[in-house]
Amino acid sequence: MSIEQEDQLEEGQSKAAGSGAPEDVVAADGVVAVEGTLVEEASDEAVETGEVLSPEIIALRQQLDAAKAELNQQQEDVLRERAEMQNVRRRTQKEVENARRFALESFANELLPVVDGLERGLEAVPADDPQQQAAREGMSLTLKMLLDVLSKNHVVEVNPVDEVFNPELHQAMTAQPSDEVPPNTVLSVMQKGFTLNGRVLRPALVAVSKKPA
Repeated sequence: MSIEQEDQLEEGQSKAAGSGAPEDVVAADGVVAVEGTLVEEASDEAVETGEVLSPEIIALRQQLDAAKAELNQQQEDVLRERAEMQNVRRRTQKEVENARRFALESFANELLPVVDGLERGLEAVPADDPQQQAAREGMSLTLKMLLDVLSKNHVVEVNPVDEVFNPELHQAMTAQPSDEVPPNTVLSVMQKGFTLNGRVLRPALVAVSKKPA
């Protein structure tokens, strides 16, 4: 082999040795240099899953988590507000219904003395007096019309003769001994009572029975 051929052989070996991949160089700040490109170290999540994420992906995932948390909070707020609105709507409906049902309470209470007056007038007119029949019929018709109007507006008369005494609807004014009916039976009604939609406008004033001494 000539000297020239030996020089060419050494030059080829030198080039082959220089063409090998360089080893990774780790900088002090945790940045890895690979073939002249800098790549930041993966996050803990990427290390666990074996997935290498870029800083942009990590930042986007953090923003997505924050957006999900905010959405959940907003959904809870909406549900809470909706429940509160339903409660307000129910309370308002109940108040309106009560106001409508009992709007006539004051007016009906003022009509009750008129009913009492017509009934006392009928009792004062003898039923067998021909000269008083026209007056009696007029008062009777007026009383019937008035009671019909009250009934149409859910004002109901309470006249509990021979019924069991009910403290919610009746007010006992006296107790009389009786062998003919059981104790606490209404013997007579001194003043009729009235209810409006089931609520007492005025209790009936009654006399009740009791056991003989």
